[in-house]
Amino acid sequence: MGTQPLRDLDQVRGFLAGGGPLGFFDLPWMPFYLAICFIFHPLIGFVVLAGAILLMFLTLCTEVFAHKAIKAGSQHGAVRSSLAEASRRNAEVIAAMGMTGQLSATWQEINQKHLDAQQRASDVAGGLGGVSRVVRMALQSGVLGLGGYLVIQGEASAGIIIAASILSARALSPVEQVIAHWKGFTSARQSWKRLRELFSALPEKTDGLPLRKPSSSLSVESVSVLPPGGQRLVVSNVSFLLKSGSALGIIGPSASGKSSLARALVGVWRPARGSIRLDGATLDQWSPGALGPWVGYLPQDIELFDGTIGQNIARFETNADPELITRASEQAGVHDLIVRQPNGYDTRVGEGGMALSGGQRQRIALARALYRDPFLIVLDEPNSNLDAEGEQALTRVIASVRARGGLAVVIAHRPSALAAVDQVLVLADGEVKAIGPKEQVLRPSEQVLRPVGRSVPHAPVQPIPAGAV
Repeated sequence: MGTQPLRDLDQVRGFLAGGGPLGFFDLPWMPFYLAICFIFHPLIGFVVLAGAILLMFLTLCTEVFAHKAIKAGSQHGAVRSSLAEASRRNAEVIAAMGMTGQLSATWQEINQKHLDAQQRASDVAGGLGGVSRVVRMALQSGVLGLGGYLVIQGEASAGIIIAASILSARALSPVEQVIAHWKGFTSARQSWKRLRELFSALPEKTDGLPLRKPSSSLSVESVSVLPPGGQRLVVSNVSFLLKSGSALGIIGPSASGKSSLARALVGVWRPARGSIRLDGATLDQWSPGALGPWVGYLPQDIELFDGTIGQNIARFETNADPELITRASEQAGVHDLIVRQPNGYDTRVGEGGMALSGGQRQRIALARALYRDPFLIVLDEPNSNLDAEGEQALTRVIASVRARGGLAVVIAHRPSALAAVDQVLVLADGEVKAIGPKEQVLRPSEQVLRPVGRSVPHAPVQPIPAGAV
């Protein structure tokens, strides 16, 4: 999706701010002007009516012939913008691996398709718009000639000639104006359709009765996850219960659904089936603004925003408390690193955090997740860019979250990230293969106490898939 909704919004706004809507607003007055022409003389009315029908036919032709070209141009434009944005973000990789030529050729090909589609749409709209202007001028001339004939025959007065010419032009000009702006109208209509689909998929949440800060449990009940726009479940029927002071490590091979489950736990993706509850309340009972302070999330792909280190840690909160920022950075073990920066907490990180190393971005993002001591912390591959000192700080973070009665969910490939967890869940092919105390799940010769979300005291641990840890 990317920035397509913003482009769609600009397209709709640009059309509404132009002259196109004026033609549509004038169209309802056409029957009124036609009726007056009939009052002047039936022949004048029939001539103007024939012109209106012809212009309506040209409008229909514009819709039929331009629709596909405009839609194709919009699609190619979205792909072009997406490729350009991806190339900008990965400029270093492109330069280092000599991919400039290949990506330039790909972009040029997509750009040419976009331009060709836009040219076809412009040719149709412009050509038929020109025809409509010729038809309207010819009809006005015809009305003047017909009026002169009627005056000679004594069936109309000289004033009717002028009045009929003005009214016929007034009756037909809205159609001409609509045809001239049809390309913009079609683009805006397609953009509005995509925006409506987006609004339907992401309905606005009303602020209900504010719930108190969660403090006791996280319950995952038969949750299945389907990625937005996907056709296949990536997580199926996952259940577990965590009480305050617990930490769960989620392990499994690549593409087993770990990151997808993490997105569902923090409310980024809505479960396709099942429910996720904090203190018994489903996540959708909170608005994002109300739930956010109680959740800390460290995604696998770290994204910092162009601003200062302090702003990023404070989640760009207005008038953030410096004490809370410092405490979060100290918990993440990154305070000393920050104060060694040229401007300390006021150091700008650049777009995407480009001024920092991968490990520095990860630890600052960890401090952001810990800001204001949220009840639920979800960390996705939190040690992927950390050195030994960073991993020790991560272990202390998880231990401190448990000590203050919070919950931590840690997704990891490296065992060092699981040092402070007490529960482990093994995920493979989107399904739970084993769950229970860490010491028992990581030792296949022993037994787990709570397999797959229910209390069965002597169920054997299933073998951990290769590559899970």
